[in-house]
Amino acid sequence: MDQYMANQKEREKNNAFMHYTHISVDLVEKDHALTSMEIFPEGLNPFGMVHGGLLDTMMDNAAGSAVHTDGRSYVTQTCTLHFLRNRGTGKIIGEGWVVHRGRATALVKVELRDEAGAVLALGEFTFFCVTKDK
Repeated sequence: MDQYMANQKEREKNNAFMHYTHISVDLVEKDHALTSMEIFPEGLNPFGMVHGGLLDTMMDNAAGSAVHTDGRSYVTQTCTLHFLRNRGTGKIIGEGWVVHRGRATALVKVELRDEAGAVLALGEFTFFCVTKDK
């Protein structure tokens, strides 16, 4: 296991909500992360599709996993989401990559796709760095 994944696994120990929502982080490398989730019955809205809040959570996890690869600590400051389509069964794959990294903030783009590659949602997340300057 490389250092990026080792750091991710350590951070996951304190992320109970990610486990509760069945999200797994499959790949972490510098400024990039892949997540996935098998759609589960408790994650569906009344229309039988994945709840929008769960899609947001999945995007936040993909973005957060990508942004933390510089070794600093961040919290989500803002997010903009575009829900394009949805699914009620199968697997969803999330991909996040850092677009810009500054002293205090970072911008991360995220894309959710189904197993066939159809784009389900797009997002942009701004993270605020909470690591104190040394």
